[in-house]
Amino acid sequence: MTSALVWFRRDLRTFDHAALFHALKAHDAVYCVFVFDSTILDQLPRSDRRVAFILRAVEEVAEDLHRMGGSLIILRGDPRDQIPQLAARLGVQAVYANRDYEPAALQRDAAVAENIRRLTSADQPDKTAHNFFLFKDQVIFECDEVLTQQGTPFTVFTPYKNAWLKKLTPYYLQAYPVERYAAHLAGFDVLKTAYPEELMLRVPTLQELGFAQTDPADLTLPTGMRGGRRLFLEFTERLDHYASDRDFPAANGTSSLSAHLRFGTVSIRQLAAYAQSQSGRGAATWLSELIWRDFYQMILWHYPHVVTQAFKPVM
Repeated sequence: MTSALVWFRRDLRTFDHAALFHALKAHDAVYCVFVFDSTILDQLPRSDRRVAFILRAVEEVAEDLHRMGGSLIILRGDPRDQIPQLAARLGVQAVYANRDYEPAALQRDAAVAENIRRLTSADQPDKTAHNFFLFKDQVIFECDEVLTQQGTPFTVFTPYKNAWLKKLTPYYLQAYPVERYAAHLAGFDVLKTAYPEELMLRVPTLQELGFAQTDPADLTLPTGMRGGRRLFLEFTERLDHYASDRDFPAANGTSSLSAHLRFGTVSIRQLAAYAQSQSGRGAATWLSELIWRDFYQMILWHYPHVVTQAFKPVM
C-alpha cells in the first residue's frame, strides 16, 4: 500500500486538478494539505482582503474534500519546513503539487525538494517521501512547450500566440477526472486516529491568522469554486460583447475572473476550452487574453529578471 501528500497552493479547487488526479490514480491513500505561508502573510497589512478571499476558497476545498471522503490538513509556517516535516510524519512515498513559475516560488520548491531528500531516513526508506512531483495545471502550455523554430523562447506575443494556436489540440484542454479516484482520499478518521493532537483539520479564522475580520459582504468578488463558476457562467452571457465592452470602465465587460485564475478556483482548461469552442470576435479576443497568461508565465520562467527589472532595458 502506498500513500502520497498533495500540497494545494494556487490551485484551490477539487475538480480538474492535475496534481490531485495523478496522486489519487497512483496511490492507495492520498492526504491533502494547505499551508498558510508565514513568509508571505507576515509581510502583508492586517487588512489585506486577499487573505479573506484565500480563506474562503480553502474552506470550500476542505468542505468538498470531506464530501468526497477526504480531509484537508491546515498548517501555518514556512512550507520549506512544514511540507517535508509533514511528509515524513505521514510516512508518504511522494509529495505532489502543481508547478508555479515565479522566481520566489521556484526557489521555495527547490528548497522543499531538498528538505524532503534530507529528511529521508536511510533505515526506513519506505516510510519517507522520496519524490516531489510537480505538474502543469495553471497554464495550457508551459516553459519550453511553445518555442520559436530556432528552439528559443518567444519574446513577442503575436508570434507566440500564433504558435500556441497551431500547437493546440483537444488533448491539452481535457479535464482531469478527479472524482473517478476519490475513494483513495485519506479521510478525517484516518488522520485523527494516527495524529489526534498534531494536525489541524479545521480552517482557522482570520483572527487566528493575525488578520482583521472581514465581512463576506465586503468582498467585491464571489469567492471559492462556486464563486468562480458563477462569474464564469455570467460572463458567458456577455462574451459576444467582450472585444468592445472590456475597454470601457463603465461597462460590465470583463470576465472578473482574474483573481480566480490567480488562485486556481477555476480551471484554465475549462475556460480555454469554452473560448476555443465559441465563434465570434468576443470569444477570439478572450482566448487571446488567456493565451497572454501562458505567455507571461513563460517569460517569467525564462527571464526571471522581469520581476524587478525591465524585460528589455533598451526600451
